[in-house]
Amino acid sequence: MGINDLLHFDFMDPPPTNTMLTALEELYALSALDDEGLLTRLGRKMADFPMEPSLAKVLIAAVDLGCSDEILSIVAMLSMPTVFYRPKDKQTQADQKKAKFHDPHGDHLTLLNVYNSWKQNKYANPWCFENFIQARSMRRAKDVRDQLVKIMERYRHPIVSCGRNTERVRQALCCGYFRNSARKDPQEGYKTLIEGTPVSLHPSSALFGKQAEWVIYHELVLTSKEYMHCTSTIEPKWLVEAAPTFFKVAPTDKLSKRKKAERIQPLYNKFAAEDDWRLSAQKRQGRGGGGGTWG
Repeated sequence: MGINDLLHFDFMDPPPTNTMLTALEELYALSALDDEGLLTRLGRKMADFPMEPSLAKVLIAAVDLGCSDEILSIVAMLSMPTVFYRPKDKQTQADQKKAKFHDPHGDHLTLLNVYNSWKQNKYANPWCFENFIQARSMRRAKDVRDQLVKIMERYRHPIVSCGRNTERVRQALCCGYFRNSARKDPQEGYKTLIEGTPVSLHPSSALFGKQAEWVIYHELVLTSKEYMHCTSTIEPKWLVEAAPTFFKVAPTDKLSKRKKAERIQPLYNKFAAEDDWRLSAQKRQGRGGGGGTWG
């Protein structure tokens, strides 16, 4: 839009400056903004999609990873609060049906299994009823997917399938949700990698009761404790590849022989780097000049 001074723009109802800067920092972490706070080529592509930036980043990364067909279905399913229902008088039956869709790698691929099964059964309502799936939610998810496909075609983003190589799907998810990563805690539950916050797998997760070491999640839901909603297993190296400014591989010389698996650690100085970026952003915004646009 050609608006360079975002912080001093004459909004009818301006958001708090801190909120604005936090949002800009998140876009910077996703590589949607460059060091000058201007939209990158990737940022312009992300702006094409009517969804939160993390999901847009996942969808674009999926094109390069050759799994955009699968990610389109998963993104559409994530736009629904839930597609499963669990009547009080048939909870065990509903859980058994749901378990048939469970993927050993987590909830994102479980949602993909549900969508693909529904599609194979010609989007039939009786199939939904038999499997304790909400038909209305599935129809809405299909509408969302159809709209996203049109946007992909309009901007010539190829729609390609990874077939059975679903590892690529989880790699794509890391590209947008590396901040939502957690590792199994030796004592109990999980701890987020960046903040070290204790979090738990939800009992309804396909990973509940499994020994998943590293995971990413769609969002946190607070009830009796903080639960990870929609969780998938990942390889730690994917986080380093997706966000080298956030993570690095830990030195292996200090690891015991028992722990031969690759380990990663957050770059804690990233907070200082983001503070520097925030200050320079404020200065640039105060100038009100410069080329390019913020959004």
